[in-house]
Amino acid sequence: MRQGRRDRSGFREFAAGRSGHLYRSACLLTSGDTHLAEDLVQETLGRMYLLWGRVSRIDNPAAYAQTVLVRAFLTHRRRRSAGERPVGEFPDAEGAAGGADPALRLTLLHALGRLAPKDRAVLVLRYWEDRSVEETADAMNASSAAVRTRSTRALARLREQLGGSLAEFAEH
Repeated sequence: MRQGRRDRSGFREFAAGRSGHLYRSACLLTSGDTHLAEDLVQETLGRMYLLWGRVSRIDNPAAYAQTVLVRAFLTHRRRRSAGERPVGEFPDAEGAAGGADPALRLTLLHALGRLAPKDRAVLVLRYWEDRSVEETADAMNASSAAVRTRSTRALARLREQLGGSLAEFAEH
């Protein structure tokens, strides 16, 4: 019984310490859909809770939680109706991009939202989470070559969508 209480206490600490980071990543993955981001974080923490007794076998629980989050997002995107879209106006998502310029944040979120879910996931993992190609490949159940190819193509699509608007924001 004592072990169970200690495990729950450790999980509470883990969840409290990681939920903000998971939420920010989920907001990026969902292109600012804060409601879906909250759902994904809840699903991630629920899955982590089920595994928590075995977490000692996981080298890095925080990285594993990020992997669970990305996989939950990709699974959700596969199940989601093709006609369902996030709202056009983004609510004030505290912490979604730190203290960045709101106009730039909205522009980037909108551009990310127009990318395919796997393209968005690879960009968030590689450039927001600063994960290696191998770590990203593991999180996405893909090969390293596929991640490199998808990263290159997704960045090109993002640059194409942003066009001159990125330079406009960079000058400020």
